[in-house]
Amino acid sequence: MTTPHQPGEPARGEEPFGSPTRPPAFVELPRQDTTPSEPSATADGAASADAQSVAGRLATTVERLRREVWAAQAAADGRALLELAKGILIERLGFGPTEAARHLNALAERAGVPPLELAVDVINQAARDRLSEIATEFVADSAALPERAAARHPSSMAVRLRAAESGALAADDAQSVADSLLQHALAPLGASAVAVWAARADGSLTLAGSAGFSRAESARWCYVPPGVATVARQALTDRGTQWFPSLTEADVPSIGRSEYPDGGRVAVPAGTGGRIHGVLEISWPAPLAPQPPQIVRQVEALAELCAHTLETQTPLASPSPVGEPRALAAASELVHLAEGLHDPALVLVPHADDNGYLVDFRIDYVNGRFLDPAGRPRSAVNGALFLEAYPMAAGDSDLFEQIERVYATGEPFRAQRMTLTALVEQVPLAAVADIHVSRHGSSLILIWRIEDEAARLASLLQNAQRLGRIGGFEENLLTDEITWNSQLFALFGRPPHSSPVPVQELAAHAHPDDTVAIGRFLRTIVHHRRPASAAFRLQRPDGVTRHMRVVAEPVLDADKRLLAVRGAYQDISAQHWTEVALAVTRDQLAHTEQQAAERNRLALQLQHAIMPPTQAPLEIPQLQLAVRYRPAETDQLVGGDWYDAVVLPSKLVLLCVGDVAGHGIEAATSMVVLRNALRGLAVTGAGPAQLLSWLNIVAHHLTGAVTATAVCGLYDPARRVLRWARAGHLPPVVVRGPEATPLPLVRGMLLGAVAEATYEEEEVSLEPGDTLLMYTDGLIERRDVSVEEALAQLLITARTQTPSLSHQLDRLLTYSRSDTDDDTCIVGIRVS
Repeated sequence: MTTPHQPGEPARGEEPFGSPTRPPAFVELPRQDTTPSEPSATADGAASADAQSVAGRLATTVERLRREVWAAQAAADGRALLELAKGILIERLGFGPTEAARHLNALAERAGVPPLELAVDVINQAARDRLSEIATEFVADSAALPERAAARHPSSMAVRLRAAESGALAADDAQSVADSLLQHALAPLGASAVAVWAARADGSLTLAGSAGFSRAESARWCYVPPGVATVARQALTDRGTQWFPSLTEADVPSIGRSEYPDGGRVAVPAGTGGRIHGVLEISWPAPLAPQPPQIVRQVEALAELCAHTLETQTPLASPSPVGEPRALAAASELVHLAEGLHDPALVLVPHADDNGYLVDFRIDYVNGRFLDPAGRPRSAVNGALFLEAYPMAAGDSDLFEQIERVYATGEPFRAQRMTLTALVEQVPLAAVADIHVSRHGSSLILIWRIEDEAARLASLLQNAQRLGRIGGFEENLLTDEITWNSQLFALFGRPPHSSPVPVQELAAHAHPDDTVAIGRFLRTIVHHRRPASAAFRLQRPDGVTRHMRVVAEPVLDADKRLLAVRGAYQDISAQHWTEVALAVTRDQLAHTEQQAAERNRLALQLQHAIMPPTQAPLEIPQLQLAVRYRPAETDQLVGGDWYDAVVLPSKLVLLCVGDVAGHGIEAATSMVVLRNALRGLAVTGAGPAQLLSWLNIVAHHLTGAVTATAVCGLYDPARRVLRWARAGHLPPVVVRGPEATPLPLVRGMLLGAVAEATYEEEEVSLEPGDTLLMYTDGLIERRDVSVEEALAQLLITARTQTPSLSHQLDRLLTYSRSDTDDDTCIVGIRVS
């Protein structure tokens, strides 16, 4: 319906209720044939002017007629509201029709408002519905409305809503509803277009009506398949109003996006009684700012008007070539469908309260295959409310919420292994089932398939046998009937339709060398009647040999007579070859360990032969000399530590300690080479620096480029002077009285690092009573402290005075805090 033209009100063509003027229609006229034999320029101009004049006059006429049609429609819409208000006055005050009309005009004149607005106020006071509440909110809080919506008197909003309602209720289809909503209610709010979507039972959306969009755009969006994420789909899925300030930011496809790419969108579910029949989608040409609650409620009220039309009309057919089956609109038709199912099924019909709101579903029918989780009969469930029969459906399983969603949106619901819980005398009884819920017309069908525990256990057993490569059998010795499962045929490499192999003939299918083991297995079962097992090599018909294990037991009757044999075969080929590989690996490891032990034994013998742990002290006048060697605590860590103390022909005493990198036979042999080379080089009379330079060449070229550290010193007993040099080794320590100090470091690279190296040497004068200590890092090295801290601890230990040099070296070994299990060498001299 449309709003009537009242005195003092603008006609439809004059923007009633603030709606924008529609663009005029353009008509293309046929061109006049005025072609003379020899046309002139003047004649052509005159003909063109005449054609333009005719077209202009025709366009003006069309526009005038169109405005008159609009005015007539507006008058008809307004008369409907006026007649409704007069009917209310007749019913409430007992007036006649003429008296009611005069009374209404008199009240409007006294109130200073048009009769149409006063009529809407009367309707709102009598209806007390949602539109009345919205109109009251607009009057009470018009300052909170957008500037365009509040430009006129707030009561004009009530007129627009009632006009839109009147047009929607009188509309023949959803297209008329869309036109009425946009013209009367949405255009004043700045909206540019509106789409009315109908929700189908399969979850698809059909464009039932639209206004403001181009004809081509409406044709492109006439059908949206199920599962396509659009603005309307989100409102349907979430069952709530969706506001999008801008389609560009939302990045959601929808109708008219090419026409209004940056415009705002609102999608409102259109439903009544808990069921959603479709979606009202509104488009704005520009980004949409946050709207006040009054506008939000107005939009939701308009969606309810759409729901009335969508509920009473059939949606348009899908444009897809595949047609949709006819929806079952009545619950009675679902009874035949449910009865033909092989699973338990319930037909549910909506149950509303006194206000028309959906609160539950009534179980209208239960099919013959119904199986209640609590074991109740059909009569105990049939006809009851769903939440009364299954109150736990509203709990953790969310089953009732999913049923509501299916009823509201039409989208079916499926779930596997959902828990169904029933209360029987306050005792919860649970079952696991597969659920399917679908809507047919205004009713639902709920199907569940309760999981069979025996079938589930059988499936688990079958999977376990398959994974474990196990096959079971049973053989009746009285009837010769043999039963194999499918897995056993696969293990034997035989087709399922072939004859099973009797246990008595097992030896014929095994390797000849396993005949004795199979015979012992059969005697134990058949004659001794005891369980038995045997391992054998199965020779399959395909030529493959598999390692098998058979386990069986006899089945006896009451008189202890043998009736049958049952058991299982297992393919243990993988286990067999794993054991073979492990045996080979164990043999290889044992051989490797034996070789390693032999190498360590030889290295240890070589080391002890060159440097015994104890050695008789050298007899040198006015000098005590002692050495100590402590091998590593484990024989597997034979190292390359070495020492030497020898009197040279020049009467000088050669003192040296060293440490070859690494362990084992290679380190021990390298130590022997370096120690003997230094002894031979020392007889040349060269100083310590030169000796280390030559020894570096030996280490780099003659021993496979090994690396080592060393300290070399030549002590002159006559002068009590020590000349020394170092190659990356810890400095010697001098103990004088109560103090112990390391000698200042001199430059020297470790041996073997480069082909040629130069070393520095220093002289230090010793006094009677002084003790000089040369050692390897095995004496002080620790994993948890730095070398500096370990050396400081050595200096503290070395300060203690002892009766003899041997006692002092023994004490250093005893109180050493080293924890690296490395060899240790100490060379000490004490000046008398």
